[in-house]
Amino acid sequence: MDEELRSLTERLRQESGASAAYDRLVATEDLDELADVLTAPGQPLWARELAAFRLGLAGDRRSFESLVLLLNHRDPERCVSAAHALARLGDPRTARAAAALATNELRVAYALHPVRLLVELRAPEAVPALITTLERRLRPHDPYRRVALACVEGLGTLGDARARRVLNEALAHPALAEAAVHALARIPRQR
Repeated sequence: MDEELRSLTERLRQESGASAAYDRLVATEDLDELADVLTAPGQPLWARELAAFRLGLAGDRRSFESLVLLLNHRDPERCVSAAHALARLGDPRTARAAAALATNELRVAYALHPVRLLVELRAPEAVPALITTLERRLRPHDPYRRVALACVEGLGTLGDARARRVLNEALAHPALAEAAVHALARIPRQR
């Protein structure tokens, strides 16, 4: 069993009170039944999350909107699960949605997992979105250091020369300096 699926099912079993509905959603192989959970009125969040996650792992694009909403949820565990499913979904809209979430200043407190997803996807939107997000985090007294650090590390992983300028600026921030040094070392030198 996929480790993220195991973690999600344990968490949602508790959240659902180990209900019969939970057992049915875990056991079903019927993708239409899972998709119906996403559109039926009155479904609890745990049921929608479980259905979207399972559909995402199955490559069923009916899960996309629900997974994007969960990627931007206030509960970090839901964000992690959504990012995992979105990375496996294979929907071409995923990178654009993750970039929009990562760069949304009104939701920056929840940008950590969209940033990490962009790095995992290695999509064309990744480097510009991470640069934009990191630039905004370099202001004095910015409270979102985890997001900034994820951007620095992600830009190092991506190794794109366009990130050199913002990573050099990150060197001036003690919480980011060491990661910025490592990230800069991963970017090939221009000749």
